[in-house]
Amino acid sequence: MTASFSDQVLAWYDLHGRKHLPWQQDVTPYRVWVSEIMLQQTQVTTVIPYFEKFMSSFPDVQALARAHTDDVLHHWTGLGYYARARNLHKAAIIIAQQYKGEFPGSLDEVMALPGIGRSTAGAVLSLSRGERHPILDGNVKRVLARYYAVEGWPGQKAVENALWQFAEANTPARRCGNYTQAMMDLGAMICTRSKPACDSCPLQQGCLAYAQGRQSEFPGKKPKKAIPERKVNMMVFMEGNSILLQQRPSQGLWGGLFGFIESQEPAEDVARERGLDDFQITSLAPFRHTFSHFHLDISPFVVFNGKMTSTRVRQEASQRWFALHEPIEVGLAAPTKKIIEQLKRTL
Repeated sequence: MTASFSDQVLAWYDLHGRKHLPWQQDVTPYRVWVSEIMLQQTQVTTVIPYFEKFMSSFPDVQALARAHTDDVLHHWTGLGYYARARNLHKAAIIIAQQYKGEFPGSLDEVMALPGIGRSTAGAVLSLSRGERHPILDGNVKRVLARYYAVEGWPGQKAVENALWQFAEANTPARRCGNYTQAMMDLGAMICTRSKPACDSCPLQQGCLAYAQGRQSEFPGKKPKKAIPERKVNMMVFMEGNSILLQQRPSQGLWGGLFGFIESQEPAEDVARERGLDDFQITSLAPFRHTFSHFHLDISPFVVFNGKMTSTRVRQEASQRWFALHEPIEVGLAAPTKKIIEQLKRTL
C-alpha cells in the first residue's frame, strides 16, 4: 500500500508537479522556511510577489534578524495573519544568535522556533535537505481524508492523529522532498476543496471517497457557530495633508502594525479628549472587515483641526504623523490601507 501510494504520487509529480516556483530555485532552508510561512492561509499566486520582494530586502537569515520589526511588517502588509511575520522575525533573531545563522538541523530544534509547528518544520527540512519527515498541511489533510474516508473534522485531535498516521505510513524513504512537494501540489491542483479533478488524480483507483461518491464530505467540516459582530470608530486625525497613526501593541490583533486611533465613543468626544476645541468632522464610507472568529464593522471619521498651524492633536509615544500622499513604509493593517485609499480619493 505504502509503495503504491507514494509511487503513484511521485509519478504524477514528475509529469505535472510544480517545479519552477521562486522558492524552488536556489533552494536553502531559509528560502523554503519563508515561503512555507507565507503560504500558510495564503494562495501561491498571492505569495509570489511578496516572497520576491521579501528576499530582495532580506536575502538571508542574518539580514532578517538585523531588520527592524516595522520594516518586516511593512513587507508583510497585505498578506494578513501578521503574527506569522512577527514570529518569523523572532525566529530569525534566534537562529542568528543561537545557531550562528545556520538553520537548525533537527526537527525538534526547528519546532522550538516561534511560529513553526510539526508540519511546517517537516516541510522545510524535507524540501530543503531531502530529509524524511511527514507533513500534514491543509492540502495534505484533504488528500488523505478523502483517500481513506477519514470521518470527522481534522481540528479534532483524534482525527488529526489518524491523518498523521497515514501521512507517516505513506512518506517514502527516497525522494522525500519531491514527495512532500507532490502532496502539497496534489491538494492544491487536483484534490481541491470544491470540484476536485478526480479524473486527473493519480490516486483515484484507491480513493474511498471517490468510490463512495462522497468527495464533498471529506474532510469533515468544523462545527458551525454564530460569528460575533463588533463595532468600532476609527479616528483619522488630519493636519494639512498628514495623518496620525498609532502603533498597536506587539501582541494581539494586528500586533505591531500601525492603524488609526480606535474608540467606541462619539467622534466629537474623542476629538475633545485629544485637546481640540476647533475642529470639523466628516465621515467616510463604513465597511466590514471579517476575521476568522468575528466580524468588525468599522466607521471611519476624519477630524480636521481648525487650527492646523498653531495647535496639534495631543499624541502619545506610540503615535506618528505620516504624509498622506507619500509612501508609508511601516506595516499597515488592511482596514488602515482601505481608509487611506478612501482619503486619497476624496481629498
